[in-house]
Amino acid sequence: MKKIMTMALLALFTLGAQAQDSAEKNKPVFTTIKEHKITSIKDQNRSGTCWAYSTLSFFESEILKATGKTYDLCEMFVANKDYMERAVFNVRMHGDSQFSQGGAAEDVLDIIKHYGICPENAMPLPGTPQGDSLANFNEFFSVMEPYVAAVAKNKASKISNQWKKGLQGILDAYLGECPENFTYEGKKYTPLSFAASLGVNWDDYVSITSYTHHPFYTKFPVEVQDNWRGGLSYNVPMDEMMQIIDYALDKGYTIAWGGDVSEDGFTRKGLGIAYDTKKVQSLSGSDAARWLRLSRSEKTEKFDSLGVNAPEIVPTQEMRQERYDNWELTDDHGMHIFGLAKDQNGKEYYMVKNSWGEYGDYKGVWYMTKAFVAYNTMDFMINKNAIPKDIRKKLGI
Repeated sequence: MKKIMTMALLALFTLGAQAQDSAEKNKPVFTTIKEHKITSIKDQNRSGTCWAYSTLSFFESEILKATGKTYDLCEMFVANKDYMERAVFNVRMHGDSQFSQGGAAEDVLDIIKHYGICPENAMPLPGTPQGDSLANFNEFFSVMEPYVAAVAKNKASKISNQWKKGLQGILDAYLGECPENFTYEGKKYTPLSFAASLGVNWDDYVSITSYTHHPFYTKFPVEVQDNWRGGLSYNVPMDEMMQIIDYALDKGYTIAWGGDVSEDGFTRKGLGIAYDTKKVQSLSGSDAARWLRLSRSEKTEKFDSLGVNAPEIVPTQEMRQERYDNWELTDDHGMHIFGLAKDQNGKEYYMVKNSWGEYGDYKGVWYMTKAFVAYNTMDFMINKNAIPKDIRKKLGI
């Protein structure tokens, strides 16, 4: 028995070593094709504010492109204003809308247009009002959600506006008060005058999506809960959606991307790959029944061992629509596409700035294949001047 156990352990060690060797051999080696300027990597920490971090990062790159100046814009200013507006909407709907931490790129643009923006140092740094070093919304939302629900579900025939003062107190306590005016580099501003001074036209930004339940080349509000404002997106075929991203990067623009990162192919090491699971099963020697019995970590190990040689699906318009309709394709994360690279096999990947700090193999940057982006994009915000002229003409922009 002892001999059998020794042999079994040796076999396991050998298989593990082989898997590790395979993973190292297949690890991607990236060559940058295009890379546009971005600001520093941020960390949203325990807050559902990827929408604010990714969209402000996008606008910071837009400002860099237009003026050459680097700014650090304030996510908590946007969150403070946005959560109040979302609460007002929720109360108007008697609670029949989602009140949550998540949001959309449209939220950031709308807040800037109506209230302006301030630099990061014009407000307390994220987390500091409650004694943390980074944003932590756990206690904050456990206080705020029932407060809003109590107002929205109130049985009174008429409510006062006093609840807004109470909610503003909660927002200011956890996020910091939004300044009415401040000094930046020796000059006095209001949030609106500061936004106007940044050198970009806030009317230049549009949202793009691709679904078949609405006509192409029209606008519609993507039907997800975080799009509570009903922001409109231009609807284009999937191939043109991808053409817009490539054209934008070629012309020096970046993209505020929203989509699904819950797939196995979005790894914590910094990759986004649209795995063809059936082919991976075959390559790993697993039939379907055995594959389904594997734990998530065991599946991840097999995916990682294939690395750049992992087979990918070929996304289609029909796949996107089916996954959207059956809830597989969600809008669970926002990030910032800023470049293009290729691996040692010549496959192209988008370079994407995340907001999880300097996490993963690439210090806060993810490399997502074109197939992954085509398969998992919900929508994205872009400068309208970054759209090819023939597509702009179809859209009437």
